[in-house]
Amino acid sequence: MSDYERNTIGAAYGTVPRAEAAAIDAGLRAYMLRVYNYMVLALAITGCAALGIYMLSVTGDPASAARAVVRGVEGPARLGSMYLTPIGYTVFVSPLKWVIMLAPLGLVFALSFGVERMRPATAQILFWIYAALVGLSLGSIFMVFTHTSVVRVFFITAASFGALSLWGYTTQRDLTGMGSFLIMGLFGIIIASVVNIFLGSTMMQFLISVIGVLVFAGLTAYDTQRLKNEYIYGAMEGDVMERSAIMGALSLYLDFINLFTLLLQLLGQREE
Repeated sequence: MSDYERNTIGAAYGTVPRAEAAAIDAGLRAYMLRVYNYMVLALAITGCAALGIYMLSVTGDPASAARAVVRGVEGPARLGSMYLTPIGYTVFVSPLKWVIMLAPLGLVFALSFGVERMRPATAQILFWIYAALVGLSLGSIFMVFTHTSVVRVFFITAASFGALSLWGYTTQRDLTGMGSFLIMGLFGIIIASVVNIFLGSTMMQFLISVIGVLVFAGLTAYDTQRLKNEYIYGAMEGDVMERSAIMGALSLYLDFINLFTLLLQLLGQREE
């Protein structure tokens, strides 16, 4: 057990016997491992959903594409340089795309405000559904960016996330103040992104991406430390611990996904 973990546990429980401190440390490691396992499984579901919907949505045969009317002329539906199948047109062009985009937001609110009344199994199912819906929304990245750059940015994100989360877990610095500042920055990014929908400014989008990467990098470390402290100070067990692990996985999952999409905006190579 590290000196920081001894200090943190000591602050929470006072002077404890070595055996009890070791038990607390083992419980903490098991709890964090459960959080990371949930997060990784959600990322796998998102990746499979994104790749699956992409493969079902595009075709190289114009005759197999959905039909669309553009400027009064009917022709095969396209998104960028790719022809869309009827499934692709439904998911990425038709009004159903707004349902797919907004449904994850509704599930996040349901989990955030109702998780305490849910059975852990129900919370898990909602988390998996949420991850799948996010994957459907992210399927379009394979149409916009080259597949090589998507894979490259994913591994850059994974390495960065791992290093930042490890730092948040081991650092002796209290990140609470930084977390409050980062959350305010997050709200600023959301507002700026909404405004830029109407402005369409490339420079503003670049600045949002740069600042967003910094914000979510900081939130990764902050959320990791917060989850660690919640376990130590919360004395969680049973269903309470299980629900907490699911919500912890959700917060780290969101940090990862947002970090990935923002880095992709900065480092991804677009299809020509």
